[in-house]
Amino acid sequence: MTDTGSLDTEPDGPDLQSGTLNPAENEADCFHDECGVFGIFGKQDAAAVVTLGLHALQHRGQEAAGIVSFNGQQFSVERHVGLIGDTFTKRSVMDRLPGDRAIGHTRYSTTGGEGLRNVQPFFAEFAGGGFAIAHNGNITNALTVQRELQQRGSIFASTSDTETILHLIAVSEKSRIVPKFIDAITRLEGAYSLVGLSEKKMIGARDPLGIRPLCIGDLDGAYILASETCALDIIGARFVREVEPGEVVVITGKGIESHFPFEKQPPRLCIFEYVYFARPDSTIDNRNVYDSRKRIGEELAKECPVDADVIIPVPDSGTPAAIGFAQQANLPFELGIIRNHYVGRTFIAPSSAIRHMGVKLKLNPNKSMIEGKRVVLVDDSIVRGTTSQKIVQLVREAGAREVHMRIASPPTMSSCFYGVDTPEKAQLLASRMSVDAMADFIRVDSLGFVSIDGLYRAVREPGRNAECPQFCDACFTGEYPTTLTDQQDQGNVRSLSLLANNG
Repeated sequence: MTDTGSLDTEPDGPDLQSGTLNPAENEADCFHDECGVFGIFGKQDAAAVVTLGLHALQHRGQEAAGIVSFNGQQFSVERHVGLIGDTFTKRSVMDRLPGDRAIGHTRYSTTGGEGLRNVQPFFAEFAGGGFAIAHNGNITNALTVQRELQQRGSIFASTSDTETILHLIAVSEKSRIVPKFIDAITRLEGAYSLVGLSEKKMIGARDPLGIRPLCIGDLDGAYILASETCALDIIGARFVREVEPGEVVVITGKGIESHFPFEKQPPRLCIFEYVYFARPDSTIDNRNVYDSRKRIGEELAKECPVDADVIIPVPDSGTPAAIGFAQQANLPFELGIIRNHYVGRTFIAPSSAIRHMGVKLKLNPNKSMIEGKRVVLVDDSIVRGTTSQKIVQLVREAGAREVHMRIASPPTMSSCFYGVDTPEKAQLLASRMSVDAMADFIRVDSLGFVSIDGLYRAVREPGRNAECPQFCDACFTGEYPTTLTDQQDQGNVRSLSLLANNG
């Protein structure tokens, strides 16, 4: 969803003469990671295991995290702003999360949605007992449902669409928690992978199209729900299977039972999981992410060849595709840009002069790999184009004879409304410029994108089925696979972003 805090006003552009870049613009010129969910049922010190799982999912959200545990008598809740390693590794925090079952969430938020009141998992006391829920995705009819609930007397304590699910559970006329949960999610539109925890059950669910990933693992007989398989690897758990699109899994001491409350539909997993969001060492829908990204690079080299001396990735997300490109093109691969991993969103510079260095705080050219060479930069995407513009400038200043850019995804022409923080359509460079115009804007000698069919082929599909696409690719095609109820009134665009889970 849109970061309303940075988009209400147009940020200053880069000063290409002085070599400065507005930091706020730099942050907005990329796709922000989604949220990650993790839960375990039937393991002593469950919260400690969840902490490790969330650490593996940190790439899906770096703003805040939360854990809810249950020890057989009471629920315990810890929610903190910051990274997992900075907040949940303290012994005092772990001591406050006893129990053999727990769920957790790591989150990226919009500026308008920051603060502890929006940190998940959310917890509520129902008439039949406590219930906690964590959500990756975005509910596209959340505003509409919220208004209906408010008219019935519901009072909302957050600006997150996830809280809407709790209210729907509360007002359901069903008698038990699983039927209540199913009753609630049948009211939802959009994308969601959910992990819930009651006193006796852990519940997982994916939306009918399976837009967001969710898998099941096993750790010595304790079942796990996680956004990605990399979270299973870190704790030594065994991958069992994916939660199927439209499936609700209920985990108890007796095992797993499945419910399928929705009519079966062709799945539409977000294809950008393979381009950027998922960790390279994860496997999603039987496809290894790293291998898929290398294959995207191979397709890109076939479709957009260029006479060059060296292939250089824009770190870190462009690296696997750059390797594939270099191998296919039979050109050297070099780390020509070095990333400083110790500079993050919360970096506080001691002076305005340092703050205005922008991209240079994070990326530095390796001059010996660049000087006098025809360079191909490989990146995962172009959003506004200002960061690409700045990176190109850095490479030219390092002595590149030519600078070409190749992008491991099609042009991003439309906003995402399924839990990804993207600018509004009008602010996406590809929505208002041709490829040649974009090349002029970012000041490269040539620019090329992998085609939509090439992207599909790279993730081992025969190509895009125009009548029934195999993935959600709305950010590239503008073809949204679900109803966007809250978007039908264009006046709600800004409001919807404030009510976004952004996970």
